[in-house]
Amino acid sequence: MNVVILAAGKGTRMRSQRPKVLQPLAGRPLLTHVLQTTKSVADSAPIVVVGYGAEIVRAHYDARLTDTPQLRYALQSEQLGTGHAVQQALPMLEGEGQTLILYGDVPLTRVDTLRALLDAAGSANVGLLTVNLPDPTGYGRIVRGADGRAQRIVEHKDATPAEREITEVNTGILAVPTPLLRTWLGKLTNHNAQGEYYLTDIIGMAVAEGVAVNTVQPAFAWEVEGVNDRRQLAALERTWQRVQADRLLEAGVTLVDPARIDIRGALTCGRDVLIDVNCVFEGTVELADDVHVGPNCVLRDVRVAAGARIEAFSHLAEAQLGERSDVGPFARLRPGSVLGAGAHVGNFVEMKKATLGDGSKAGHLSYLGDATIGKNVNIGAGTITCNYDGANKHQTVIEDDVFIGSDSALVAPVTVKRGATLGASTTLTKDAPEGKLTISRAKQTTVEGWTRPVKKPKG
Repeated sequence: MNVVILAAGKGTRMRSQRPKVLQPLAGRPLLTHVLQTTKSVADSAPIVVVGYGAEIVRAHYDARLTDTPQLRYALQSEQLGTGHAVQQALPMLEGEGQTLILYGDVPLTRVDTLRALLDAAGSANVGLLTVNLPDPTGYGRIVRGADGRAQRIVEHKDATPAEREITEVNTGILAVPTPLLRTWLGKLTNHNAQGEYYLTDIIGMAVAEGVAVNTVQPAFAWEVEGVNDRRQLAALERTWQRVQADRLLEAGVTLVDPARIDIRGALTCGRDVLIDVNCVFEGTVELADDVHVGPNCVLRDVRVAAGARIEAFSHLAEAQLGERSDVGPFARLRPGSVLGAGAHVGNFVEMKKATLGDGSKAGHLSYLGDATIGKNVNIGAGTITCNYDGANKHQTVIEDDVFIGSDSALVAPVTVKRGATLGASTTLTKDAPEGKLTISRAKQTTVEGWTRPVKKPKG
């Protein structure tokens, strides 16, 4: 089966230098949504018809071959209509099976809908996706014969007043036997008000040749909504976010306000998960049972074990949280951060490539980078691991049952042995021995006879 995706439009109304199909919806380009859907219905490499910004589109996907299917490209140098666009892919069409035609700016068509469309087409008929709209202005109308079957599609500008009263419209999404498509594409003309080659003209050709045109409608109108300007993009974003919120609610997740959540990737949740307002989930995020996410948090590619809590205004990226651990408020876990069971990271603590063992705590105002921290360790306020020497990063190792006093600086590479204690304000440049107190601190002195300076009188 062939898949052809039309993605050549400039998107002038987007007011952007970026090609329209690369505009983001739910954190991913519009075209990426379409490509992800095609992976579930076809094994062949999709043919993407590019035009405006073709090199930008190609460069974007060539750099992401692990995330998207292998693509083939056809160039539409001039935008002369949808039929002309598909003609550019004609030399790449393979076999005698079906060709599915999709649009790079119609991102949310569901897999089930496309499968129904392919079934309706079969090996010898045309499958046409239509939808009924309360206001069909601007869309091509589906004109049916006396037998109720689709006879042709008339574009809005070419329609008669009576035809404009029709509410069933063409979505542009088609499934066509490839041999018939090859023949019909060669017969297209531009004798219409727009002077363009309409792909929809093949419907009339099919009827004339006795080929059945079987129509299918999506379960939801948003599946066939396209994007032409920022307003439509914003509206579709909110529609999609509400769809995802409803999915979570049906699965038993508590959303404090379903209208204030943004899922820009894949979010899976266990039982009795609570998500407060204004949280953003990017990439792949997994929340196990009884996880609580406070308001205004951002999680990207994070795994959170059962019973963990993430308090308000915390940012987590490529991190793992153990059971019953807690983070925040105002904490930042950067890539490579791992928390053990019952570990605690408090307010204004930053971690990067660091492991905090079971039951260990970093309560506030600390930086832990390139560090391996054992179990039941207490990190005092203001502690930093000095991991960067200006050229290279170095490791800090803190073994189990260590107590780090407040305002300590651990100059890596350095190891704090099991059970050791560092006194407050220690600057550690050598390994601290097991079970002993290590302290480096300037001697405290009181200067007798000293008086605080006072301002000189003016004038």
